[in-house]
Amino acid sequence: MFKHILIPIDGSELSRRAAMKGIELAKLCQGKITVLHVIPPFQTIAYMGALLAATEFAYNEQAKLDGAQYLADIRTMAEAAGVPFEGEADFGDQPSETILGVAKAKQCDLIVMGSHGRRGMTRLLLGSETQKVLLGSQVPVLVCN
Repeated sequence: MFKHILIPIDGSELSRRAAMKGIELAKLCQGKITVLHVIPPFQTIAYMGALLAATEFAYNEQAKLDGAQYLADIRTMAEAAGVPFEGEADFGDQPSETILGVAKAKQCDLIVMGSHGRRGMTRLLLGSETQKVLLGSQVPVLVCN
């Protein structure tokens, strides 16, 4: 049925649970998973440029480390289930666009993601990025909560 499942993650417990569901489904279908962590860019206002540049560098380095750890955690789960795993962490201004682009480029036939992410007030409703993926996807999207 589903041979290549894309699983966007943000490091939250909800995205981890969605990843587990995606892994279970991939195992059932004898498919593979691609796990994607989209790193939001550093946000600044123009004030004290040198300080902000140093802060942006530190943010980017920590975000890459965090992304690598999120991917490693899901890789461990996939390996334990015997599911082929591919993972990547990319910077992206619009996570939903990055998710949809990766799904298309890698010819995924299903996206499995959490109903909301970590960001502010939007996490109280159906996550805005999840909503954008639902509206823009050309493949089925399984939303987990």
